[in-house]
Amino acid sequence: MNMTWDPVQRAVLAELGLPVLAAALPEHPMGDALLRAAGRDRASADAAALLRGFPPASALRGSVEAKRALWPLLRRLRRSSNAE
Repeated sequence: MNMTWDPVQRAVLAELGLPVLAAALPEHPMGDALLRAAGRDRASADAAALLRGFPPASALRGSVEAKRALWPLLRRLRRSSNAE
């Protein structure tokens, strides 16, 4: 079973003193590359949410427009990770 927690659920679990178990991320070279481009890695707290928000690999491989649309998001994410 693959369980993910939204921010409210994570906060409730933290208040209750319960550990938040991280879901295992699927092994995928393109997913790892997108996380690196966003300044993140698999261990980042928002890695699962980011991977769910990225377009599927098949869409990126087949569409120049999809790739171009993704770059501003990746730049914004990288800037925010560098600012922290």
